[in-house]
Amino acid sequence: MQPLIWLLSGQILQLAVIVLSLAKFYTDYILNIMLRKFFSGLVALIFIALGNSFSASSKVYVDSLQAGSQYMAYPVPVYGIPELSPSPQGFEPFHMEHYGRHGSRWRIHPETYAVAVEVLRKAADNDALTPRGMQLLEEIQVMANDSKGRLGELTPLGHRQHRGIAARMARNFPELFSDSTILDAKSTEVIRCILSMANEVAEFQKLVPGMNITMDASQTTQNILNFNPNDPVVYRLAYEAKPVASAYRNSLPKPEAFFNKVFSNRSFVADSIGEDKAFKAIFDLAVNVQSHDDYPFIYDVFTPEELSNEWLARNAEWYIRVGNTPLTNNRTPYNQRVLLRSIIESADTAMLSPLKSVNLRFGHETMLIPLSVLMELNNAAYETSDLSTLADNWRAYEIFPMGGNIQMVFYRPEGDAPYTADDILVKVLLNEAEATLPVTPAFGNYYRWKDLRDFYIDKLDSFASRFEE
Repeated sequence: MQPLIWLLSGQILQLAVIVLSLAKFYTDYILNIMLRKFFSGLVALIFIALGNSFSASSKVYVDSLQAGSQYMAYPVPVYGIPELSPSPQGFEPFHMEHYGRHGSRWRIHPETYAVAVEVLRKAADNDALTPRGMQLLEEIQVMANDSKGRLGELTPLGHRQHRGIAARMARNFPELFSDSTILDAKSTEVIRCILSMANEVAEFQKLVPGMNITMDASQTTQNILNFNPNDPVVYRLAYEAKPVASAYRNSLPKPEAFFNKVFSNRSFVADSIGEDKAFKAIFDLAVNVQSHDDYPFIYDVFTPEELSNEWLARNAEWYIRVGNTPLTNNRTPYNQRVLLRSIIESADTAMLSPLKSVNLRFGHETMLIPLSVLMELNNAAYETSDLSTLADNWRAYEIFPMGGNIQMVFYRPEGDAPYTADDILVKVLLNEAEATLPVTPAFGNYYRWKDLRDFYIDKLDSFASRFEE
């Protein structure tokens, strides 16, 4: 009888969440901000009240690298290089629009290292660490010492990731990357992004020394490549929906094996440190070890289920921040509307020139992932209010690993035969794998640029008429 009650309560929960989320969406047009907060809080209360009926099963969604989410190292060396379809018969690539995230890096904030050391040191001073816990303290102390003066910087792996991406670009599209090509590279003002740009440009200069290359990183590029801070509406909506993500996190099984492996006195951890603080401190460093060449992996202190459950919670939190969900009025991906318009305008300009050209842009995951959602690449624009089923359909690590990138490759008829804008084809790669787009393909993964451009312009114009504040 009890399993039947669980099943029914889970179905009631999902129905309630959908109804309340739809109500929240429609009342945005007629009610004030206080009522929106009420609906977000009510949805969160339902998650808390019935959470145990849909807690994650023992299913493991991710491997140890994928558990890192935005800290996952660029996947090509581990998971293989996707095979690309050949150029369409009678067409050749002549232009590329690109947006890339910086490569693997050190953690940005000093407290990420300091808190982990503090937690383990305090436990050690009170004889509350296991032998593995003592070893872990030594390993993390080394990381903390090494991080001084390097916070947020690219690691050597981050440099290599971008050189590899550039080399494969040149190999995949030799007609495009030639001595006559004009390459324009722009970056945000953040040093890890500038160095990511510099590494790709250096690789191109080595492989195709005749290319005409320019680079820039200034406030003018910052306003396009890092538009998020100029969109406070998105931050407000994500903040209002945060209780839903928190309630989902609280519904997931709590870690157990981790504490037994690292700490010899769990009561001390609970009373004097805080279990959530201890788990988060170690997890935050463990998932970024893959950004380095010379640190031991410390995933062994977690079970696969613990890694997966923490990833489930963080995946849901990212979805709230950038996903296409009624929980935030389907508004958050539009924080990259300026960037998408810039890409469209740059592509239109390139088509007026007989020369071949490449526009590279370098920034951050907080632009790459909402841009992918806004462009509706693959399943990035998946829409739901049910966080308990989100991971079956939407996984952030597939979009924005360290070094993640979008490559839009444009094709025109070969030779000197006249052609029009209607003849231009485009193929989009997400992390070097061919992606599906939200319009009908001409064939395979090739789309008519006119169709895709019209779709995006209509979408952006519709947004401007409905949401601009």
